[in-house]
Amino acid sequence: MSSNLPTNLGKYQVTGLLGKGAMGVVYKAQDPHIKRTVAIKTVRRELLDADQEAQLVMRFKNEAQAAGGLSHPGIVAVYEYGEEEELAFIVMEYIAGSALDAYFKQGVRFPLVDVVSIMAQLLDALGYAHGQGVVHRDIKPANIMIMTNGKLKIADFGIARVGDSELTQVGMVMGTPSYIAPEQYMGKGRVDQRADLFSVAVVFYQLLTGEKPFTGASDAVIYKVCHEQPALPSAVAPDRHIGHFDAAIMKALAKQPEERFQTAKEFYDAILQAHRAPAMVALSEETIIHRPAPVAPPSTDNSSTSMPPSHWDANLLKEVEGRLARIMGPFAKIMVRKAAKLTNNIDELYQRLAQEIEQATDRTEFLNTRTTLTQITGTSLSGSHIAREVISQDAIDRAARLLAPYIGPIAKILAKKQASKSDGLQDYHRQLAENITNPQERERFMKEIATPTGK
Repeated sequence: MSSNLPTNLGKYQVTGLLGKGAMGVVYKAQDPHIKRTVAIKTVRRELLDADQEAQLVMRFKNEAQAAGGLSHPGIVAVYEYGEEEELAFIVMEYIAGSALDAYFKQGVRFPLVDVVSIMAQLLDALGYAHGQGVVHRDIKPANIMIMTNGKLKIADFGIARVGDSELTQVGMVMGTPSYIAPEQYMGKGRVDQRADLFSVAVVFYQLLTGEKPFTGASDAVIYKVCHEQPALPSAVAPDRHIGHFDAAIMKALAKQPEERFQTAKEFYDAILQAHRAPAMVALSEETIIHRPAPVAPPSTDNSSTSMPPSHWDANLLKEVEGRLARIMGPFAKIMVRKAAKLTNNIDELYQRLAQEIEQATDRTEFLNTRTTLTQITGTSLSGSHIAREVISQDAIDRAARLLAPYIGPIAKILAKKQASKSDGLQDYHRQLAENITNPQERERFMKEIATPTGK
């Protein structure tokens, strides 16, 4: 096992790394008492501000409560919630398989018998959860796991509603834009199981056609979800001969909850009636991706946002958010608010935000919007400048690469985070080195990073 991995989390012995996200890591581990292999999803709490930490830890606890109270072969089991030093973690069932979004990314074209099998398994599991008073509220391909035996499991109940409880606050939207039901955006009434059925219909549409019914930038998707009817699946993919499913999908995608199927069982029955054959209990062998994949770490793209910092013009920040959202989606608002707290200079704000954009072409596209900002907003962009050297993206990437052998995958996160806090490149390198506990390794890192590239 790599020396960069923790030896234990709680009573569990860590045996490998399954995946990593912006704020957390998923480990493979074993329960030493009953010799059961598990997955442990973690979040580094010290990488978050107080509001983010409270929200994400609340989601972890909510997932443990929601999924931990369910027992169904189509739902990833959650065994335990725990906290240890700077980590919060959930211990869950280990899944050998891949998320449905991995299939979409690989361009897999599902045979209709497999589409119906996925839908039948998904609706059966959701019907059970709904019967237990649990509404998932974030059904999407990344949360639908397909095991190597062709069976399906639903993951990530982090924003689920359990009984009369409510995780979200008034005015806060949680979920993934293309899959959220209209009532989740518009805040009209209580969100119930019919919102999950809308999300299932979006997945169904994508399985049949290879396209999402609502596409575009985040603002455009929100408008379309709430106000526009998508094209019939049979019109999008005429070669698939799927017209017999059109009526069921369009009913499930109705804007008003009362016009949709009212239960998962109703939706399930409508699909099988259109299919005119029983559903297969598992996907066909030739469709399955035979490689292990982790349950995705929790995303932070749907956290609550705070008011804009008082030393910035709110309209100006809104314009910046709009430009960044074209690339980063709904997380742009959070990014702009956080960066704006660290500077009152527009050029430095742009540089800080650009550091968070991984793709060079996207980074350039965003930076190019700076030149048009003044004439569009009509707002003065002058202000006192915070005299701090901005760490370039190349320097951040290089630092993360050199730091990773000493502390593991968390290096990329720390390199990004420390860049906004350091007073110049030397201070940046020194602060990163403090994360290496071994003095000899720390000294070696400082020598490596001080050596110019190419020497």
